[in-house]
Amino acid sequence: MLNKPDKNFTVLENEWIELKDGRRLAARFWLPDASQEKPVPAILEYLPYRKRDGTAARDATTYPVFAQHGYAGIRVDIAGNGESQGLLTDEYTEDELATGEEVVAWIAAQPWCSGAVGIIGISWGGFNGLQIAMRRPAALKAVVSVCTTSDRYADDIHYMGGCLLNDNMTWAQQMLAYSSRPPDPELAGEGWRDIWLERLKNLPNLAANWLSHQRRDAFWKHGSLCEDWQSIEAPVLCIGGWADAYRNTAAAIAENLEAPAKALMGPWDHKYPHIARVLPKADFHGEVLRWFDRWLKGEENGAENLPDYRVFVQDFQAPMAEFGERSGRWVAEQSWPSPNVAMQAFHLGAGTLGAQSDGEVVVSTPQDLGKASGNFCAGMRMANELPGDQRVDDALSACFDSGPLEADVEIIGAPVIELDVISDKPAAFLVGRLCEVAPDGTSILVSYRPFNLAHRNSHEHPEALEPGKRYRVRFPLNQCAHRFSKGSSIRLALSTSYWPMVWPSPEAAKVTVELHDSTVSLPVRKGVQPEDKTAAPEPARSYPVLAVEKLTDAHDSTERGVDVDGRSFFETFDDFGWNRDLETGLATHSNVRQRFSVKPDDPLTAEALAEWTMDIKRDGWEIRTHSHHRMTCDATHFLIEAGISTFENGKPVYEHHWNQNIPRDHI
Repeated sequence: MLNKPDKNFTVLENEWIELKDGRRLAARFWLPDASQEKPVPAILEYLPYRKRDGTAARDATTYPVFAQHGYAGIRVDIAGNGESQGLLTDEYTEDELATGEEVVAWIAAQPWCSGAVGIIGISWGGFNGLQIAMRRPAALKAVVSVCTTSDRYADDIHYMGGCLLNDNMTWAQQMLAYSSRPPDPELAGEGWRDIWLERLKNLPNLAANWLSHQRRDAFWKHGSLCEDWQSIEAPVLCIGGWADAYRNTAAAIAENLEAPAKALMGPWDHKYPHIARVLPKADFHGEVLRWFDRWLKGEENGAENLPDYRVFVQDFQAPMAEFGERSGRWVAEQSWPSPNVAMQAFHLGAGTLGAQSDGEVVVSTPQDLGKASGNFCAGMRMANELPGDQRVDDALSACFDSGPLEADVEIIGAPVIELDVISDKPAAFLVGRLCEVAPDGTSILVSYRPFNLAHRNSHEHPEALEPGKRYRVRFPLNQCAHRFSKGSSIRLALSTSYWPMVWPSPEAAKVTVELHDSTVSLPVRKGVQPEDKTAAPEPARSYPVLAVEKLTDAHDSTERGVDVDGRSFFETFDDFGWNRDLETGLATHSNVRQRFSVKPDDPLTAEALAEWTMDIKRDGWEIRTHSHHRMTCDATHFLIEAGISTFENGKPVYEHHWNQNIPRDHI
């Protein structure tokens, strides 16, 4: 165990939190030296991603800064991961949240803690931070939740608009890879192998679990803040990025939370803003410390008077699949919803967007439309994750264009689509994409969202479509902030497919849109104002980094094409390289391959494959895990195959396979 003194704080590499039920959770502490004489507030992050090797590099960029500012940093591994005892059976379980509540109380009771605890987290840690706050632990005084959700059904990696996302399977595969690794024998002791085997024998097939809940039932309502906005009393700072999957939560929290709440939306990908790869980066440390100084230390610093919603409004920029600088400017809305934003309806015409007209348009697109979609959750892979030029998908969609704009038009909020539709099949979905089209024809994605027409009345109680019957449907696109440039056109593109992001319907459908009362309404901001300098976070400050030896270079590849049998395929490979932590001596490596394929004229040929290899080694000890998922379907069922194989020093340790068929439920 490393007990490392640093600049006015000490790092305790591994400490045990003893739970009431006898389990022990592994934690890393960053304790200010001053806490030995005067207790200090604590910042907790509670994750399944392994503090020892999984998040060590990221943790090194945040907790030393917090400790130097007078906070104890506490990074805890959830039960069943890293060195923590117990089992992980699913995400955001009652056990996880109740244990998190117990951890908050344990921290508050320590002699070095003032009794005030804040929770910080991104993604999983952002989710469970809000969920623990819903339980109102007495010591929890504030939350910073990043790239997070308030609705586990409608705004996570499983379903969107009642449609099945391929990330439901690929994220399950990633969690299988993460959770199949052993604890470090240096910390867990002689019983490490028994702990590992117990985990392996109890690994869940998360993809099948989640796919067994295709409608908004009690499973998804559990832990969804939108079910009870009044449940949180602790002040919340919510941070997100437009390149990330979780675009809707910041505005929802600013609008609905009764506790003090502020929202910050930048251009960023699925990263803390100081290490984001979509630029400009921001002073994440300063935002966090101002929030916690106000609510954990009681400093009168005006954090409660920040604008409700600070937003990076994006400008037109040539599409870039690679990460880099994003063009735009910062604005602020003192209250949200804002009196400065009003919905403006644009009627759909025969290829036009603007004036009301009669007629109809048939939407029926090939199953492989979606080549320019980008990765659903950009920031999870090495490169090539952002949406490309939309013309490749626009050419196959039903498009409705405004004329060239006579002035800039700025929108902040969620566009809303209202349509009169007739389907020729009992199951169908539509995808709406809002684009800006430059005078040279370049089309960039502003917002999108799929919508399952069987969910037109409810996500809880879907109803099959009656072929030939007319229905009125209404659905929002994802939150956005964008300035359409003078001379550009606004485009709404509709499709009945969006591969590989959305799993296809059982049959290729034709959806007729009756135009007369069909509209898209945009949240137009009054006037186009200059940048509000007070809205912009400070530039990212310098921060420490983990001492790592690079043993091999990372590399990646992307390939698109058509197989000999006519399948359109998309394949990615990311190898993150070998790296050795110079403090612990652990060397780690991982790679992931994903492949998605479908025949353009046959939705039942859809196939998704994902596989991970993960390696950990130290002199004389080497672990490898290899895991995979394959998902296919027929007209009535989804078919999931999965497997895990593990090795110690090249010898097999444990192997298990799953084969499960899940009935389709209006999807």
